[in-house]
Amino acid sequence: MTSHPPLFSLDHQVGMFRVLSWSSCHSTTWPRLLWILWVWLNPCLSVHQHSHPHSIKIPGDITLGGLFPVHARGHAGVPCGEIKKEKGIHRLEAMLYALDQINSDPELLPNITLGARILDTCSRDTYALEQSLTFVQALIQKDTSDIRCSNGEQPIIRKPERVVGVIGASGSSVSIMVANVLRLFEIPQISYASTAPELSDNNRYDFFSRVVPPDSYQAQAMVDIVKALGWNYVSTLASEGNYGESGVDAFVQISREAGGLCIAQSLKIPREPKPGEFDKIIKRLMETPNARGVIIFAHEDDIKQVLEAARKSNLTGQFKFVGSDSWGAKSSPILDQEEVAEGAVTILPKRASIEGFDQYFTTRSLENNRRNIWFAEFWEDDFRCKLTRPGIKIDPEKKKCTGEERISRDSHYEQEGKVQFVIDAVYAMAHALHNMHQDLCPGATGVCDKMDPVEGRSLLSYIHSVNFNGSAGTAVLFNENGDAPGRYDIFQYQMTNTTNPGYRVIGQWTNNLRLNVEEMQWTGGSRQIPDSVCSFPCRSGERKKMVKGVPCCWHCELCDGYQFQADEFNCEMCPFDMRPTLNRTACRPTPIIKLEWHSPWAMIPLFLAILGILATLSVIITFIRFNDTPIVRAAGRELSYVLLTGIFLIYFITFLMIAEPGTVVCAFRRLLLGLGMCITYSAMLTKTNRIYRIFEQGKKSVTPPKFISPTSQLMITFILISVQVVGVFIWFGVMPPHTIVDYEEQRPPNPELARGILKCDIADLSLICCLSYSILLMVTCTVYAVKSRGVPETFNEAKPIGFTMYTTCIVWLAFVPIFFGTAQSTEKMFIQTTTLTVSMSLSASVSLGMLYIPKVYVIIFHPEQNVQKRKRSFKAVVQAATMSSRLSQKSISDKQNGETKIEPDRTQ
Repeated sequence: MTSHPPLFSLDHQVGMFRVLSWSSCHSTTWPRLLWILWVWLNPCLSVHQHSHPHSIKIPGDITLGGLFPVHARGHAGVPCGEIKKEKGIHRLEAMLYALDQINSDPELLPNITLGARILDTCSRDTYALEQSLTFVQALIQKDTSDIRCSNGEQPIIRKPERVVGVIGASGSSVSIMVANVLRLFEIPQISYASTAPELSDNNRYDFFSRVVPPDSYQAQAMVDIVKALGWNYVSTLASEGNYGESGVDAFVQISREAGGLCIAQSLKIPREPKPGEFDKIIKRLMETPNARGVIIFAHEDDIKQVLEAARKSNLTGQFKFVGSDSWGAKSSPILDQEEVAEGAVTILPKRASIEGFDQYFTTRSLENNRRNIWFAEFWEDDFRCKLTRPGIKIDPEKKKCTGEERISRDSHYEQEGKVQFVIDAVYAMAHALHNMHQDLCPGATGVCDKMDPVEGRSLLSYIHSVNFNGSAGTAVLFNENGDAPGRYDIFQYQMTNTTNPGYRVIGQWTNNLRLNVEEMQWTGGSRQIPDSVCSFPCRSGERKKMVKGVPCCWHCELCDGYQFQADEFNCEMCPFDMRPTLNRTACRPTPIIKLEWHSPWAMIPLFLAILGILATLSVIITFIRFNDTPIVRAAGRELSYVLLTGIFLIYFITFLMIAEPGTVVCAFRRLLLGLGMCITYSAMLTKTNRIYRIFEQGKKSVTPPKFISPTSQLMITFILISVQVVGVFIWFGVMPPHTIVDYEEQRPPNPELARGILKCDIADLSLICCLSYSILLMVTCTVYAVKSRGVPETFNEAKPIGFTMYTTCIVWLAFVPIFFGTAQSTEKMFIQTTTLTVSMSLSASVSLGMLYIPKVYVIIFHPEQNVQKRKRSFKAVVQAATMSSRLSQKSISDKQNGETKIEPDRTQ
């Protein structure tokens, strides 16, 4: 036996609806639905409905329902407003056209005529719900035996036709409302325009199918478009209701899953917007001016008012809209707002203009289209005229319709975008019925008993199984949720550089985006894609500091100092021997420098050292040449050669200090840095000590002191020198000489000035320790020079040595603050090297000048003074020195007493 949909009794229905109202108490729809159903279940109250004054009836063997927004939503309590020519009449006529084609097709449903009951939803979900109850009244069994009308008569009830399936509705909110009723009575529904993702829920809307893809596909396509344009910060705008809100929700969800896209604001347009509401929306959008991209899921009336509000706010060109299929390629939303809409990218399920429908529709007239009860109203609106009606006067300002007007000839005509889908929806229902008829009624003519009535759940399975080429040549099929595959055309509204301003196809989306960016135009014909980003990309060497809670917004912070950009969000320090590149994206080796021979810091020390070496060699040569002369012998030849060697080494160390550091150079620096001074001051100390001991001993006895012979003097000198040499070699053992690159010395705040300095591993403290022994010798020598200052210069070198030591001390006292005062300077190495070498050269020059230049001068220019004088014994020398000392003291005393005495010259 064939299973039939249940015919519900009144008591059964009321009980069922009571349960439904319990389970769905959260919905505001159900109370109204229950009240409407109660009206329909009361025969007396429902008699007036049976005449269907606002519906189209097409007779047939099998009846399909149709829901179309023939009129706009009314205002001030009126359910219906003005007629909608494109979304209403065009789509309705598309269904009538499809029925004509199917009924005339001998291959599809042969010997079976499809009829229709077509209703107007008035673009309002609650009104559509009331109208759609027409489709279910045949399934409600009404027991009228005990029911009488108010006048006592039994109600006259005409048997309604049975609707096996419904084509529609248009708006998602309307389809949702109707689907809740149709599923109770297992009536399949195929929509041609409802795209809300919510309708893909097969548990709640199992009898709902659609030939257009859901907004989840559309939202994915829009996300792909936004990403292709390089935008990451956009606002969303939705009309209140299932279509707008679910579309935006899908967009937000997909963008969150994809990442890299942030929503600046999500605004909602109320169902009944108050005056000034759209101005407030534009003002809100301007709170995030960087979010120039606006994703809009809204009805065309709302879109138009948004564009108008933007124009009134003088924000033409500020916003770049990405519109859903409710905008598509329609001209009505942008009428008189073309400049604001310029550059808008819109999306529309892939469609084609149906040439057969154009031929059909443009031949419709008042005479041949009487089956469409709203066609006369369309005629008046399309041709801006007025039809004469009995008892109604014509407005004298409007012309009278003649009936001779023709669509497309006397008015603008462009096929509405969803016409193709209306035709495909009707054909999908027809193919399902055809396949069902072939399975249940093989070989039968007309509708057989197994299809009378048509079982809704069985028809639904046939609907989900259809697969045919639709009116545009593309495949029509459904997935397990009743959704059509996603195929979209991408449009952009362009005004400039086109012969006919309007929508231009710039791409397609079929599971993935193909966008021709080079064909896109923006405000003023610009080819440059406008920005819609919260923060612009950071420049090289800048890291992103994210704004908390907004992953697309950040502040750019420069990687300063010696940092480089390790990744998008972090700066890291370069290794100590490296510095960042100019763009701070990586590190590069820090240049290594050393004191060059041609550097100004080296030229002065080298000049002094060369002069000193030449002078020293001249003295040595002179002394060797006149080795046996009295002046050379009196100067102490043995110690003089030792002292001159030390002076030479002091000058020579300058070359080692400037030479490129290496292991050998560093070893000789350590050895000779203090050795030259040590040799010089050891020899001087030995001389001054000898003189001091001689004359101190002479005050006590005539016996000469010990160790005053040349051999003894050399031994004492070499012992003093050996202390320095031993110390240096111990230093070699503890820390072998090697080179280092000092990256800290020249590391200023600006890394471009950073340099690594190649130098010997001799710290400042080590340098002072190396020179400290020589300084000790110098100070000791100075002390002896001070003590020996009373010895007559006729007999010794005490006073020249004293002057030498005084001057040397002054030089080294000046050296200390200069050397250590430049420790923080970026030129530290150069200043300290120059200061050290100049100080040493000056010390050597003082010693050379004070002790030997006068002697060389006498030897060379006054040889007559370089003769042997009378030799005196040690006793005579001491007595003469003592007498001279006493005379000097007496002379000082007399001067203090104001007396001056003339002493005879005893040298004669």
